[in-house]
Order: sequence, then C-alpha cells, then structure tokens
Amino acid sequence: MTDKFDKTPAGSPAGQVSVSKGATPAPENIKAIPVRHVGRWISGVVVIGLLIALGYAFSQGNIQWHAVGDKLFDSTVVAGAGRTLLISVLAMVLGVILGVVLAVMRLSKNPVTSWVAWLYIWFFRGTPVYVQLLLWFNLALIFPVLSIPFIYKDEMTDVMTPFMCALLGLALNEAAYMAEICRAGIQSVDEGQTEASHALGMTQGKTMRRVVLPQALRVIIPPTGNEFINMLKTSSLVYAVTYNELLRSTSQIGSTSYAVMEMLFVASIWYIVMTSVFSVGQYYLERRYARGSLRSLPLTPLQRVKVNLAAFSNRPSGGVSA
Repeated sequence: MTDKFDKTPAGSPAGQVSVSKGATPAPENIKAIPVRHVGRWISGVVVIGLLIALGYAFSQGNIQWHAVGDKLFDSTVVAGAGRTLLISVLAMVLGVILGVVLAVMRLSKNPVTSWVAWLYIWFFRGTPVYVQLLLWFNLALIFPVLSIPFIYKDEMTDVMTPFMCALLGLALNEAAYMAEICRAGIQSVDEGQTEASHALGMTQGKTMRRVVLPQALRVIIPPTGNEFINMLKTSSLVYAVTYNELLRSTSQIGSTSYAVMEMLFVASIWYIVMTSVFSVGQYYLERRYARGSLRSLPLTPLQRVKVNLAAFSNRPSGGVSA
C-alpha cells in the first residue's frame, strides 16, 4: 500500500490551490520601448539646416522685397492673371471637346477616321507647344488672306490676333493629349456594357453617350484635372505671341521699373496660388468620382488632421497592454 503525499503547496491553506486546474496566469503589462531612429533625426537636422542656409542666402541677396509686396496686387498684374485664367479655361474646354471626338474617331472601325485621328495625335504630340504657337502667329507668311468662299474673307493678320494664336496653339495641342486620356477611359469600360446596350437596341452613338462615357469619366477626370493645372503653367508660353497674360504683364513692369527678378517672384506667387486652388478642387472632384469604385472614401485633409489629433490625445501614457 503506497503512502499518500500532500500535494498542497507549502504556505497555502489546506485544500486550497493557488492556481486552478486549466487556468492560465494573467499576463503582465508590456512596456513598449520605441525604436530609436537616429537617421531620421540626422536627416531632419540636415534638411532644416539647408533650408535655413537657403533663406539666409535670399535675405542677403540684392532683392527689393518691398517691391514684391507692392506689385503683387497691381492692376496690371491682376488683369494679366485674369487673362491667364481665361485662356487656360477656354483652351482646356476646347481641348476636352476635341479630345473626346478624336478618341471616338481613333476607336472607330472606319480606317479613314481612325488614321486621321492617329495622324493628328502624332503631329501635335510630336512638336513642342512653343513651335506650334509660332506657327499660328506667323501663318500670314504663307496664307496672307483667309478666304472661305461665299462665307468669309479677311486679312490673316486681322484674324490671327494674339488671343486667337494663343487659344489655337494651346487648345489643339491639349486635344492630342486629351484624346489619349479619353481613349484610355473608354477602353476601361467592360465590353459587356456595350454588348448589353446593343442587345437592348441602342445605336453605337447612343451607347457611347449614355453608357460608355458616363462610366469612363471615373478614369478620365483625374488626369484631366492634372492637365488643367499643367495648362495654367503652359499658358506662360503665349508670351511668344505677344498675348498680354500674367508673365508678359509682370515682365513689362519689370523692364520699366528695373525690378526684373522681383516681378518674376510676383508671377511665381500668382502661378502657385492658382495651381494650389485648382489642386484642391481636383482632389475633391476625384473623391466624388471615386464613390462608385471604393467602399469607403479616403479622408479629406481636414478629417486626417482631426483623426491624428484624436489619436494623439487618446494615446495612453503608460505601457501597452498585451
């Protein structure tokens, strides 16, 4: 007969076990120690040092900063900025309309229209905008008179005004790029959509207008917004055709007041402000058209700030619990 041993731990009351059978001990709090990123601090200090050095260099330069502030809202500068915005909007609208037409022609089964669209895109994408503007500006050298039988006849120099040269040069060049953007958007729509529309008795044109293009906008809109922002900056090239836009307006003031660099700073500030405003509009436009493809929309910049502030204020001061 074997002896029975008392398995109760010493110091514990008889019949009472400190840890019940099958139970796990409660985990202890883990004190998380953040990893030190020395490289981040070094790179941050280096970048800040370079920015300070750059700012100091500009502060010591021969720049009349008061002239920048005085001429920033000059009536001539504001009028030039308005003309820049006008020519950019009109050129973009014409470019989008013609780009859609060219994209449809490029995707057409008619070989003539398809090849004409391809040749147009090939030429206008293959030559610089500056050269195209000069071609329109000097068109009177090869066509002194613009004559449309029984409709219109006038001197080419009277027809090709600086505004018309700028509009045609920017719009026709933009149409070539918009044609490729629209073509990519149209081809992103599933072919089953077109087949289903044809099965319902829709014609090719009605299918394109009511089914394909509305769905293609989700792909077309984002790069179109980027193209418009690029158009605002490209419009400075119409300086070559003597159109009195922002850059030409500021350059004229700089040449008479001998504040050339200061007026270039003024033009840069206006370009930055205009592109920044339209960049915000582009962001919200893309966010709106993303509703059909994303389950949850991305946070706006203001919402991101609120989330980060809330996360920072709710962060525990002690260790991290397991």
